[in-house]
Amino acid sequence: MFTGEFFHSFDEKGRVNFPAKLREELGEQFVITKGLDGCLSAYSMEKWEHISKIVEGLPQAKARNLKRFMFSSATVVNPDKQGRVLVTQTLRGYANITKDVAVIGASDHVEIWDRDAWASLNAEISSDEIAAAMDELGF
Repeated sequence: MFTGEFFHSFDEKGRVNFPAKLREELGEQFVITKGLDGCLSAYSMEKWEHISKIVEGLPQAKARNLKRFMFSSATVVNPDKQGRVLVTQTLRGYANITKDVAVIGASDHVEIWDRDAWASLNAEISSDEIAAAMDELGF
């Protein structure tokens, strides 16, 4: 399970230091692709293969835009010795990331957010909204 919130910055080559805790769980190689709500999502190779099989099993009419969204920009990354990963300009552009990022654990995957966008999203979430979701789930 991926947990935690980490703040880093991209270097001039488009690399970002990926937190050691999350790298260990993702593995030596993992996938970064477009996520929901304007962030990027990172998946372990095992989880990515599982997602791929599910999407492949969907009817073409339902899956075609999902395939285009998730797979067209997906990139397999290998952290370097310093723990940095190269994130393509296409992905950084999609998430409006210029320099500072929040890398967060999101249970079954990792999300990479522009730091200001992450702060803004957190400011919009109300405790009443979280309480209602917890009630619905029986917490």
